[in-house]
Amino acid sequence: MPPSAMPEVRASIVLRRNWTGAYTVPATGLYPHQWSWDSAFISIGLRHLSPRRAQRELDSLLSGQWADGRIPQIVYDTRRDDDYAPSAEFWRSADQAGSPPVPTTGLIQPPIHAWAVWLVHTQDPQESERRRFLERAYPRLVAWHRYLRTRRAADTGLATIVHPWESGTDNSPLWDEALAEVPATPQSPLERPDLRHAAASERPSGREYGKYFWLAERYRDHACDDADVDHPFVVEDPTTNALWARSEIALADIAETLGKDGAPHRAEAGRITTAMDMLWCPDFGAYGARDRRTGDVIEKATVGGLLPLLLPADVLGESRAATLVATLQGERFLSIAGIRPPVMAPSYDATAPDLDPGLYWRGPAWFNMTWLLHAGLREHGAPDVMQSGLDEAVDIALAEDFPEYVNPWTGAGHGTRQFSWTAALILDLLRQRAS
Repeated sequence: MPPSAMPEVRASIVLRRNWTGAYTVPATGLYPHQWSWDSAFISIGLRHLSPRRAQRELDSLLSGQWADGRIPQIVYDTRRDDDYAPSAEFWRSADQAGSPPVPTTGLIQPPIHAWAVWLVHTQDPQESERRRFLERAYPRLVAWHRYLRTRRAADTGLATIVHPWESGTDNSPLWDEALAEVPATPQSPLERPDLRHAAASERPSGREYGKYFWLAERYRDHACDDADVDHPFVVEDPTTNALWARSEIALADIAETLGKDGAPHRAEAGRITTAMDMLWCPDFGAYGARDRRTGDVIEKATVGGLLPLLLPADVLGESRAATLVATLQGERFLSIAGIRPPVMAPSYDATAPDLDPGLYWRGPAWFNMTWLLHAGLREHGAPDVMQSGLDEAVDIALAEDFPEYVNPWTGAGHGTRQFSWTAALILDLLRQRAS
């Protein structure tokens, strides 16, 4: 289809091609299974095409929930087990207590799901009610958040991640120090089917993958039970906790729609937001991460450190929100001195010496983060901060065939193409612009 074709039609074609009948793969080659936060983002765009299909997307993901409440990072299609590593065979989830009947990882991803469920419901409340969508999803989402609170949050009250993959921002510079002592020598063969679909220069290195596999083996071999006191990677992540708080607000909306008390969920959102103060880095006006093993705050400016903008002013505080907006507009993200302003905010501090605008999460711009930032700016009445960039982002998505991520300055696409959340979120942004 030529670039001049209607943007919504082109986005819908990507989502149709990647649809399996029950869920949407992120990309048919590089990512052939169902990913947790991918499906949440995808459902947000799918709701404009078919609210029922968006509900099925989330129903499919929730069917992979563990007995302890966790929503797994990946639900596997075993027919494609050779196309992605680590595979379902690596995880052997059927051997773990409380695992679902479908093969999954033991790891998780950021908890955006309740918010996605709420947005899908509001697109067509009658269809949602007819299918009892909220009634089915609510107890599963409550169990998911209970897992975070009881299994991943300790004395600080913040949820931890036990693997960089759980952050969704896999090889962000935020994890470098915490990974420094992790061995890069897994027992499993280090297979890299990802390199069949993306250039090595755009993907984590073999050494980084060695560390990732070693950590995954460690977690798997300790029964994925979060009780390994010597686990070498335990980090409080701003993306995970900001989305947890935002999803608690969505849970309150869901509860109240079902005639239940939403106040406990709103209180929980406030508690998480207050606890995030320990991640605040005043030197650059955003949130960092915290290594729970050492207690040290990792003071690096990443796009995830801006995501508390998703929280309303009565939860986040007007002063903190204003500081985050100023940081987004400043030299680290959107107003970088001496070089062309970026089209979209880079995923990592543009003033950092180790910025790489073409390497996975170490500088490129991502469409899901652009969508989240735009939602945060709208929450605080400042959508114009990114409006011109959003218009250009839509053009780049079309010109680059819906890339996984892009160089923030040139708009050059990287990673795989026809990426589902790029198509879905561009579709949502187009609908917002038209409304």
